[in-house]
Amino acid sequence: MVEVKKKLKILGEDVLKDINQKKNPDIDIPIRSLSNVIYNEKTKQLTLGNKVSKRYLFNVAHAKRFMQTMLVAALCKELQKENIHTSLRDLFYILKKTLPNSDENTFDEQRESDPIIVDLEVMLGILREQLHLNADVRGRVVGNVVIKDMGDLINLGKLGSGGWAIPSNVEDLTLKRVNAKYILVIEKNAAFERLHEDKFWKKQKCILITTQGQAARGPRRLIQRLSAEYKLPVYVFTDADSYGWYIYSVLKYGSISLAHISERLGCPNAKFIGLTISDIDEFKLEDFTIKTRDVDIKRAREMLKYDWFKHPAWQKELKLMIKRKIKAELEALSGRGLRFMTEVYLPRKIKNKDFLP
Repeated sequence: MVEVKKKLKILGEDVLKDINQKKNPDIDIPIRSLSNVIYNEKTKQLTLGNKVSKRYLFNVAHAKRFMQTMLVAALCKELQKENIHTSLRDLFYILKKTLPNSDENTFDEQRESDPIIVDLEVMLGILREQLHLNADVRGRVVGNVVIKDMGDLINLGKLGSGGWAIPSNVEDLTLKRVNAKYILVIEKNAAFERLHEDKFWKKQKCILITTQGQAARGPRRLIQRLSAEYKLPVYVFTDADSYGWYIYSVLKYGSISLAHISERLGCPNAKFIGLTISDIDEFKLEDFTIKTRDVDIKRAREMLKYDWFKHPAWQKELKLMIKRKIKAELEALSGRGLRFMTEVYLPRKIKNKDFLP
């Protein structure tokens, strides 16, 4: 917390110094786009390059964004001082005001304030969660794990059928006990519930985590912490389509939009255990496939060009999807029987170490 306060204070002092010296105040914002994202072959992570853009107070194109940046930074400083947290939505409403003697608002929509928060993250080199800003809860976990959260000891294996809802901020959680061989990350809620009901995590001595689609930051950070702090392998279980495969790549390498914190969110040791186009033939799932849409094929063609999908195994699967114009959801496995996923598909893949890198 002391470091965060210090960085926010320095940001304000630098702007004030420019004003006192009658300079046009400016701040440097690292560019968060594919043009400034580098795939590090050694670390197997996406990292942010050195390109920056300047944001000036006295510039018609920059003035509003400059003001918004200072407003968000000031509120974050207040949150640090009071040692309280707030949501991204609350932040928007707290700062939404009409400027005096005008009809101009500080913020019109939340989609204006959210990117400013990420700007601050990149500028200051700290996590959004360290600024005491939380997003909506998304993702669940179950397993032989005991954590300490806000003074409460919670056994993640004794919370009924729902498991434990993963908060957006897991920085202050203490992992008290972890007894597992690996982490299984599941894209879909339905697959998580099937595995949980069948007590797959007990039989396999693993931790089940559902991301409920593209993983939010809370689940990504929890997966990274569990893997790094307890040296656990990470297996990712998603649909056989370009979007499911991209969910896997985000968990493993990081994302383009959050490349500045890949080392805190990514799991370079992750392996893909989810559905592939090749699985459709091997596990006799032909009757349970879905025709691809144009957007699926377009996304697959884009991914073929990404450095982190250059491995021959991934090139093969992406090209097969494009050629055959089919995809398959995790639920397709239920077409072979309700327990086919838990008793045949996953155990066989794990036993044979049938993973994609």
